[in-house]
Amino acid sequence: MAEIQSQSGTPSIQVSDAVFGVPYNEALIHQVVTAYLASSRAGTKAQKNRSEVSGGGAKPFRQKGTGRARAGTIRSPLWRGGGKIFAAKPRDYSQKINRKMYRGALRSILSELVRQERMVALPEIALEAPKTKLLLAKLRELGWEKDVLILLDQEDQNLFLAARNLPKVDVLLERGVNPVSLIAYEHVLVTEGAIRKLEERLG
Repeated sequence: MAEIQSQSGTPSIQVSDAVFGVPYNEALIHQVVTAYLASSRAGTKAQKNRSEVSGGGAKPFRQKGTGRARAGTIRSPLWRGGGKIFAAKPRDYSQKINRKMYRGALRSILSELVRQERMVALPEIALEAPKTKLLLAKLRELGWEKDVLILLDQEDQNLFLAARNLPKVDVLLERGVNPVSLIAYEHVLVTEGAIRKLEERLG
């Protein structure tokens, strides 16, 4: 059984090797993170080509005798206000990732966080009031002040409100965890309830 370290003075939490003890798979993590970021792109860029811009039905001047290069329409890409030659169109950037691959990447990242001792578990994370200074004091007990992701098993409005003024500190529910958020922070603080739910979902 793998172990996640806890706060000083409290015993470590035993966790499943199937979720927190798998080998590090860099290629899989890279593929899943790339696909996740690609899927979040809007892909709404749009430009008009020469057939879509308005106007330009008449020939701007006669073919010969003016001394200028011949022109058939003022909406040519060579003219100001004309259409784009290779006009960008809305597109879908999403990449297909199987559920098995996605869960495998999550297990690999979680396992590496445990091996590097960047994950700390607590029976619960609670604040008496939605005060940023209370959360900051709790993080300082662990030797952290920033670059912290807090994973909860249930909503806690006090924590969400206390964390929003701290740079590089974020609070997520266990069901909303994703590969990008896990690798974006140096430390992960997780409740025991969230660990059990992760084991149930990814095991």
